[in-house]
Amino acid sequence: MTEWTIGGSVDEAELVAQTRERGATLAQVMLGDPQSWRKPVVQHPGGAAGLREAAGEAGISVVVHSAYVINVASLNNRIRIPSRKLLQQTLTIAAEMGAIGVVVHGGHVREGEPIEKGQDNWRKAVDGLEMPVPLLIEDTAGGKHAMARQLERIRGTWEAIRTASGFESVGFCLDTCHAFAAGLDMTTLVDDIHAVTGRIDLVHANDSQGPAGSGRDRHANLGQGQIDPDELVRVIRAAGAPVVVETPGGAQDQAADIAWLRERL
Repeated sequence: MTEWTIGGSVDEAELVAQTRERGATLAQVMLGDPQSWRKPVVQHPGGAAGLREAAGEAGISVVVHSAYVINVASLNNRIRIPSRKLLQQTLTIAAEMGAIGVVVHGGHVREGEPIEKGQDNWRKAVDGLEMPVPLLIEDTAGGKHAMARQLERIRGTWEAIRTASGFESVGFCLDTCHAFAAGLDMTTLVDDIHAVTGRIDLVHANDSQGPAGSGRDRHANLGQGQIDPDELVRVIRAAGAPVVVETPGGAQDQAADIAWLRERL
């Protein structure tokens, strides 16, 4: 990539103003409370169509992060079924907004439950979803029973969903903090992920407060955490995908991180 698309997490109701405040060309938004099962609602003036028009006029790309409660891998019907419903609602409204994709966490099963059943639940979910925009599965920092932490687990999940109808619309979101905290090898990370998924569609560029392999999902501002700064930049450059900064602080802190990254890329 010669022209890097970099952005931050913003409030969708003030998407254009907050994106410009960060010196960004990409905005990641959540639609409502990330801990809620409620149907996503667009608060932007004019709703989804209004956001699409405003972002388009401003030259801003939009990606939607789905609610944290979603866990389509779960073996618990009371979690898995509403997760699929909420994920479908999010995909549908993201398309109406003109988003480039929807990010979703890989999810997990409970202790003692077969990992393979969780991975097959992912296959069933992909099989049953209508995906008018790409669905981007994000790697996770911790959890012994997570679907997208270790490489072998990501590989098993990908092998399961590869047989699903609509698999071509499933992509990967690489979170640098999560990968580092999960204990993945940062020197070969991008090649390792490409070997499993064949693609990286989005990067969450975050430093890590915790050390390598700690399992701690605690983001740090770029160059101020435990990840070697040069290694962090090498990973992002090698991934060659649009970048979202999800670092602590407000607009000024994220603007500084975006500028830090642009300068080094």
